[in-house]
Amino acid sequence: MFKKILIAEDHESINLSVQKTLEDLNIPNVDYVYYCDDALAKIQKSIRENEPYDLLITDLYYEEDHRKQEIKDGRELIQKIKEIQPSLKIIVFSAEHKSGVIDSLFKEYEINGYVRKARNDSKELKKSIASVYINENYLSLDMKQEMKKLNSYEFSAYDITLVSLLSKGILQKNIPIHLQEKDIKPYSLSSVEKKLNSLKEDLEVTSNEQLVAFCKDIGII
Repeated sequence: MFKKILIAEDHESINLSVQKTLEDLNIPNVDYVYYCDDALAKIQKSIRENEPYDLLITDLYYEEDHRKQEIKDGRELIQKIKEIQPSLKIIVFSAEHKSGVIDSLFKEYEINGYVRKARNDSKELKKSIASVYINENYLSLDMKQEMKKLNSYEFSAYDITLVSLLSKGILQKNIPIHLQEKDIKPYSLSSVEKKLNSLKEDLEVTSNEQLVAFCKDIGII
C-alpha cells in the first residue's frame, strides 16, 4: 500500500474525513493542505529531500479567500505537479458530476482515479486507492455508466462549435455567417441543419435547446 500521501482539500470537514479514511487504511505518512500553492510547495520539498509522495488526493475546485493564491484550481495544480513529478499518482475527489469534465481529467491530465463526493464516498475512496496502487485507473460504477453515454458519441470540433454558437443565442439560420467569418467548413445552411439534426437524433433530444442543455450538462461546452 502507499506509504506517503498528500491531501489537498480546502474544506476542513472533508479534509478531516479523508484523513480518517487514510487512517483506516493504515497509511503511515499522511500530510494535508488547504491550498494548491501549499500542495505544490510540499511536493517540491519532498522531491528535494528525496522523500517524494506516492499519491496526491486533490479537490478540483478551490474557493477564494483572503489568502492570494498563484494556483487557482485542481487542474492547474495537477499540471504543475506533472511537470516536476510525472510518476506521482493522482486521485481527484470532487463534487463535479459532468462526464465531459471527468473524461478530460483522465485523457488530458492523466489522472489515475476519480471519486465523486456523494453517499458512500469514503468506501469509493478506499476502493480507488487500492486500484490505483496496483496501477489500475479507478472510476466508480455510476460514473462509468455516465462516461459510457458520453463516449457513445464522439463529438468533433465542428459539432462543439455549432452547439457553442447555439448556446450563445445565435439562431440556427445565422450560424453559417459566423462559420464563414472564421473559415470553418462546411458553412452552408443545409450542412449546419443536417449536422444539428444528426446530433439531436444520435443524442435522442428533440430541440436545439435540449441539445445545448445536454452538452452543458456533460461539460463539453
